[in-house]
Order: sequence, then C-alpha cells, then structure tokens
Amino acid sequence: MLRLRVIIFFVFAVISMQGFSAINMQEINFTELPGDKVEVRISFSEPPSVPRGYSIEQPARIVLDLPGVNSALPQKKYSLGLGNVKSAVVLTAKERTRMILNLSSIVAYSVDVSGNDLIVVVNDVVSASPVASQKVSDVIEDTLADVPVSHLSNQLTNVDFRRDDRGSGTLVLSLSNPNVSVDIVRNTQKINMMFSDTSIGEELQRRLDVIDFATPVKFIETRRKGDSVSVSIEAKGQYDYLAYQADGTYVVSISPLTKDEVEQQKERFSFVGEKLSLNFQDIEVRKVLEIIADFTELNLVASDTVNGNITLRLENVPWDQALELVLKSKGLDKRQSGNVLLVAPAAEIAERERQELESRKQLQELEPLSTEFILIRYAKAVDVLDLIDNGGAVNGTAEVKSILSSRGTAVVDERTNAMILTDIAENIAGIKSLISKIDVPVRQVMIEARIVSATDTFMEEFGFFIGAGDTSTANNSNLATTAVSDATVFNPVGSALNVNYVSNGVSLALEIQALEDSGYGEIISQPRVLTGDKQTAKIASGQQIPFTSSDGDTVTTIFQDAVLSLEVTPQITPDNRIIMELKVNRDSLDTATVTVSGSPINITELTTTALVGDGDTIVLGGIYEQTKTSSVSKVPVLGDIPILGRLFTSNTDQDDRTELLIFITPRILTDTLIDE
Repeated sequence: MLRLRVIIFFVFAVISMQGFSAINMQEINFTELPGDKVEVRISFSEPPSVPRGYSIEQPARIVLDLPGVNSALPQKKYSLGLGNVKSAVVLTAKERTRMILNLSSIVAYSVDVSGNDLIVVVNDVVSASPVASQKVSDVIEDTLADVPVSHLSNQLTNVDFRRDDRGSGTLVLSLSNPNVSVDIVRNTQKINMMFSDTSIGEELQRRLDVIDFATPVKFIETRRKGDSVSVSIEAKGQYDYLAYQADGTYVVSISPLTKDEVEQQKERFSFVGEKLSLNFQDIEVRKVLEIIADFTELNLVASDTVNGNITLRLENVPWDQALELVLKSKGLDKRQSGNVLLVAPAAEIAERERQELESRKQLQELEPLSTEFILIRYAKAVDVLDLIDNGGAVNGTAEVKSILSSRGTAVVDERTNAMILTDIAENIAGIKSLISKIDVPVRQVMIEARIVSATDTFMEEFGFFIGAGDTSTANNSNLATTAVSDATVFNPVGSALNVNYVSNGVSLALEIQALEDSGYGEIISQPRVLTGDKQTAKIASGQQIPFTSSDGDTVTTIFQDAVLSLEVTPQITPDNRIIMELKVNRDSLDTATVTVSGSPINITELTTTALVGDGDTIVLGGIYEQTKTSSVSKVPVLGDIPILGRLFTSNTDQDDRTELLIFITPRILTDTLIDE
C-alpha cells in the first residue's frame, strides 16, 4: 500500500512538473490564401492550448495571449503587407507570450490547434474557436476579476474635467492617499498615467467623451490594470501639458499651442519620431542601427566601414534622436532617400557627394543645349531677366550669381513680352518653375478719399474729436492715436467709425452728407484711385499760379503749382491688412501778402504711415484755417453824432476756424472682382 502511494505521488509530481514547464514557440510562418485570407502558422515544442484573444477596432489589431509560452523566435517584429495584415509583433514577459497582428481594418479570424501547431486564419468568416471572438471588454472584466483589491491601500476616488477661459482642459483626480506613486508618459497624441498600488471603483472605470468642451482633449479613459489604475488622455492638435500634485489631488492641465509656440518648440526640440528605449552594454553599432531600422520599418544600407561597439542607455526618447546620438558618437552620418537609410562615416559621405557634384558638372558641360520660348504674362520680361541673369551687385557689396549655366543665354523680346532661353534642360526646367512663382498678378487696392472742410463741431457730431495730440479725448472714444507733426491719425475701433460701420461706404457717405446739409462742413472732393500693391498713387487738384521775374532787360513768367494732393503707397500684409504711406499737400495763395512779383504760396504738408484693416477708415486732420473779420454797422446820420452815435452803431468781430479732414478708406480687390 505504501509502495502504491509512493508511485501515485511520483506520477502526480511528474505531471505537475510537466504542467508548469514552459512551452517554446519555435517557428512562425505567414501564408496568403485565396479570398484575401492570411494564415499564420506557429510551431511549438509541445501541443499548445487554445489562446485567449480579442480584437481592437482602433487601431485595428488582433491580440492573442499564450500563457506558459516562451518565444524562441529570432525576431520580435515581422513586416508583412499580406492581405489585411500589415505586421506581426511577438512579445514575451513573465512566462507569457503575446502575439499582436496589426491590420488595415478590423476583420474576423479563427484559431485552431493541429498537433504542435497553432493556426490563425485572418479574414475567416467561420470562427473555429468561440474563445477567439472574445470581446476586449470581456477580457478586461476577466482580468479584473482575477485580481484581488482588498490588499490595496490607495484608491482613486473621483475623476473630474474642466475647461478654463483660455481653452485649456484640466483633469482633476482625487486620491485617498497623497503618497501614491504616479508614472506619466506622453506619446504622440496620448498622455498615459499609471497609479501604482491603487484601486478604483467600477463606476469610475469608463471612457469619457469631452470633445464638446472645445479643448485639445478628446477622450479620458480610466481602467484598473492588475493592482494599478491606468488613466489615459487622448488629445488632438498641438498642445502642451503640466502635471502636478497638491495633497490628495492630482491635476493635469492640457493647453493648446499657438503657431508661434509650435515654431518655438520645433526650434528647441526638432526630434518628432516615435519614442523607444535602448539599454545595451558593448553592442555592435551595426546591431543598434538594425534595431532602429526595424523599429521604424526603414530599409538600412550600412557602409562596410561602419564598425565598432557602443554602450548606451536611452529611456523613452524619439528614435530619430537616438539615431542621431549613435551616429555622432561614432563619427557617422546619414542620408535618407524615401524609406532607405544610408549610414556611413561622415568623411566618406562628404567625399561621395563631392564626386557626384564633379560628375554632374562634367555632364552639364557635355549636355546638349535646348532653346525654349517663355511668355511672361503679368511681370515685365526685362525685370524677370534681371532676376535670372544679373551680373551686378546687391547693395553694392556682393556679386549676384546668374541662375543660367556658363553656357546658357537669355534674350527678351519686348514686343511680345517674352523670354527666349537657351540652356541645358535641367536649368530651363528650374527657371520655368521660378517664373511660374514670380509671374503672378499684383494684388490691387482701391483707395477712396473724402476731403471735407469742417467746422470745429463737425467731429463732435460724428461722435469723437480730432485734435493735435488730444489723446484723452481719443481714449474716451476708443480710438488709437498716432501724433505726426501737427496732425493726429485716428484708427477707429468701436466708436461711430468702427470696422463694421466704415466698411459700409454708403453709410459713411450719408453720414458726412447729412452733416454737410446741417452746415457743419463742406465736401471739397471725393477722389477715388485704383493702384497695385506697393505702387504709388497720386490724386491732385488745384491751379498753376504765374509769377514774374525780371533781370532788367527780360521779364520771365514762372508757373508754380498750388494744389490739394494726396499721395498713397499701399502695402498688403499677409493677414490682409494694409500699410499706407500717406503724403498730403495743401497749397494756397497768400492774398494777405503781396509782393512785386505776386502773392506767395502757403504750403502745408502732412506725411505719415498707418496700418489699416481692409475696408476700415482713417481720418487725417490738423490742417487749420482761421479767418478773422471785423465789421461796423450804424444808422445813417444818427450814427455819426459824437458820443450819442454809439447808441445807433454796432461792432461785429467774427473768428472762423475750419479744419481740413481727409477720410481714407482702402479696399483690397479680390480676383473675382477683377475678373468681372
């Protein structure tokens, strides 16, 4: 009886030892089958059990877990491109192997065991194993059920999300213990946090959709993974985040980045590759390059002179930064063409490129010349020729190199505004590409001006005042002022002349006309001129005044202009606003001063530069005229009586001051208006 018990114990011990011994994954093969199917056949050292698996829709993949299996395969990642399967990844950790099949789109699959082989058929409508079609939610629930939570001392008690006035999203996590260990990692569009030794209630395990908050955050997912809690933040666009903890509150703030901040980040950190970790002691450089190439799915071509070993430890760094560090440490350089990466010593690459340049130069000297006729549509052909073949100097300091080759020539036909090029085919193609970019129509600006001779109360009726340097009044009227000489330039922002109001030229004209009818001013002129971007336009109206001069024998008559003129040079900015260089002249005859040759001319000039929105109006003022008159009226006869005559006499003194106001409204003409 004792002997039988010993035999039974020995048998059970052998069976137990066999049960706990790991099975080796020895070989894997991929075969494309008819009907867009793909067969994955995996060979093991012993018959495997049916794996637990599940599918994920985004990103599309099939995951199979093989407990008690070790991978003895020569590599971890297989790039395929068979049917719907893009690649396969095999990972082993803690006596468990996981196979991930990355797909173009989610499809059905089947799993079957035949001897020592496990057969997975992708895009199979009939599932040979009911376990294979298990949902990911079921797998998560099974996993959670297997993990006891009674021993966990920490707990995530609340999850809250808020939005501030700047469009930033803030995730607030409440913890029962402020000493919880948190590991936070940012991927391309995700921020992943892992709270160790922490539990979470079932009601908080969810995926929150926060897209409607209008922040960079799209989704927030909280899940329990073993004895830890995973919090994943999925974001969009360019953003930055700040994470901090205050007592039992853990806060993550995600803020959108402006274009300037994005550019600043690129300047500070130009590496944007997917992150990886490398930890090797005295490994061959060629091996490291192969690992990086396999990770990035690039084809690697390494020179025979690439050799030596390297020791490196990199944690969660972009792959392009890791590659840069490896190359610099060994004096290597790289060139990438498409998905092919060439690595060689820097001196070798430089010498190879020098030889290529010399060979290209020799070929250009032997290559036959071609002649082509190019019609210039908008620019002047002579100006284009100056850009292409300019042998002069830039600012008188540096010589300009011609775009033409040493054998090339360019001739302009002014009658047809065309250019005749003779050069090698490569240069002609480059010059044609350049001409297509610079031979474009110049954007046009319509300048409308209203010149008004106004009384002192004219602008009061308009809703704001114009005065030389009177910034207090301007600020009260929400106006930006710029003092220039004896004038003040106003750019209305929110008063009676705001952007919306001024963009309606009819309303502005009616407003000025109504004030004119009420006697507050007089419209002198309403000129309108069309000009191109950065091209000067001038409007002038006046007369020529003759002056005589004599040298004793000969009398000469000279004519001098006395005009009211407006000269404008507009420049359209990239954000469709207009910088205007303005010059206003108002010349008048001084009738109060008379000389032998005639009356002199009073000259008043205003020069300024203003930035104006498309359709906005600026007002130029500060050019005053003052007229003083005195008159006496009396009753005939009675008014001449001494002393008593004052009762029949009245004296009137009048002081009239008028101001010249110029309303200028620029409008950018669209291509549609020009075509019409």
